[in-house]
Amino acid sequence: MSKTLIRGAKVLGGEPQDVLIDGGVIAEVGTGLSAEGVETVVEAEGKVLLPGLVDLHTHLREPGREDSETVLTGTRAAASGGYTNVFAMANTFPVADTAGVVEQVYRLGQEHGYCDVQPIGAVTVGLEGVKLAELGAMHESAAGVTVFSDDGKCVHDAVIMRRALEYVKAFGGVVAQHAQEPRLTEGAQMNEGTVSAELGLGGWPAVAEESVIARDVLLAEHVGSRVHICHLSTAGSVEIIRWAKSRGIDVTAEVTPHHLLLTDEMVRSYNPVYKVNPPLRTEKDVMALREALADGTIDIVATDHAPHPEEDKDCEWAAAAMGMVGLETALSVVQQTMVETGLLSWAGVADRMSVKPAEIGQAHGHGRPVSAGEPANLVLVDADYRGDVDPAGFASRSRNTPYEGRELPGRVTHTWLRGKATLADGKLA
Repeated sequence: MSKTLIRGAKVLGGEPQDVLIDGGVIAEVGTGLSAEGVETVVEAEGKVLLPGLVDLHTHLREPGREDSETVLTGTRAAASGGYTNVFAMANTFPVADTAGVVEQVYRLGQEHGYCDVQPIGAVTVGLEGVKLAELGAMHESAAGVTVFSDDGKCVHDAVIMRRALEYVKAFGGVVAQHAQEPRLTEGAQMNEGTVSAELGLGGWPAVAEESVIARDVLLAEHVGSRVHICHLSTAGSVEIIRWAKSRGIDVTAEVTPHHLLLTDEMVRSYNPVYKVNPPLRTEKDVMALREALADGTIDIVATDHAPHPEEDKDCEWAAAAMGMVGLETALSVVQQTMVETGLLSWAGVADRMSVKPAEIGQAHGHGRPVSAGEPANLVLVDADYRGDVDPAGFASRSRNTPYEGRELPGRVTHTWLRGKATLADGKLA
């Protein structure tokens, strides 16, 4: 493998340094490093160098919905967004509830090589919430599954949730819960509040999320296991997580970029691009989520990248699918909402988007320090860039972004996976 010298990058947003990559590993970090024997020199003056991003919540849709996304197109989108590792959710067709399906997804990721793909296994057979899936077999498979989730559906039965928490405890796994009490959200179309009342759309109350989180942190405490809460969206959920952590409960939580920026006011347009699960909430919720991410109550940012074909979004609101693509815009949204507001430094971004998600998902070799001897999983960001989002240029197969035409800061120019450039000068390898 060739040598690469990244010259003058602001490592974690700090002072400019040179970084030498050799053989998939960071060989040296310092100033004035020699370019002798180096095949590729990347002039990175003014740009920010971070460890490659890790997404604990991605929908790659393969197998079964390749019209929305495939492992190839999804990982190309991931590389374009600065990701070197993504965790693929289990709500595929067939569901990733057996060793065979998770191994298929894992091997497709290896074959394509744009980023590492770690499958997430279903908690229950067919996501039906009735019978535990083959958790142990999926963990023992070639995919080495450590994270389990019925995302898209809630594990609503407390007994099943308890059994899942007890089971994964045996091998240090984690259950990632989609917190949505189904009876409280029947017919729900958007956040329950003033806007839903004015628009006449079925309301999705905050308590539907918060009640499940409260139950599950108590279950995790009772059995001494690990629980991760997906896509936190309300101020009340933040307070429950904060309380649980103060008790020493082993809980982690994530927030999506869109819940850090967008509010339910967007739904007044009736544009289904803003229809998402959980729904966009209020400005008060958005501010609470930002503060919680800054103070560490919320551990990570996860995209919940949810691609859909045009026909599933270009329709009336009630008939539209829920979800937004996010891999290619996540870092820009975090820069706008967290860095440019002074809530997080670039080192903080690296922690929330690389280090912590890698730790939670046990993604070995990712989220590592930018220092000699570490795997060269890296992303270079032009933080001074400003530009309007144009989904026509996305690597993802789907275009359902809420940011079309919106100006966002920052642009990923290079991504390296174990020293190999998967993205160079903004172009996929």
